[in-house]
Amino acid sequence: MTESPAAAAPGADTDRPTMPALAKGWRCRCPECGEGRLLHSYLKVNARCSHCGLDLTHARADDGPAYLTILIVGHIMAPLMHVVYFSWRPEPLVMFTVFTIGCLASSLYLLPRMKGIVIAYQWARRMHGFGKATPAEKGQ
Repeated sequence: MTESPAAAAPGADTDRPTMPALAKGWRCRCPECGEGRLLHSYLKVNARCSHCGLDLTHARADDGPAYLTILIVGHIMAPLMHVVYFSWRPEPLVMFTVFTIGCLASSLYLLPRMKGIVIAYQWARRMHGFGKATPAEKGQ
């Protein structure tokens, strides 16, 4: 007996496109329209999208963006630090200074983008109150 596609993947027909939403989240834009700003004052989420009116108060990023940022920065900087040390043997203070600035700069760059990605993923998977029909979906 074969299962219907809807029975095999519950919610697959109700999920929104994930990859386009993640790309919009990376740009810190509304996951629905891609026009309105998702964040204001570095990490604070706007209450509504200024373009399409999507309610963003349901976003619950919590510690996810910080975890992802640390994971990415750590997995890039640790091997790079190893290669730099064993290839060029820089002075400890020089190495400390360069990698501290590198870690800070990359973390500050990635943190709002990771927050945008987490919120966009929640929107795409209809998590935390994003399950209701959005203004654009109601207009269809």
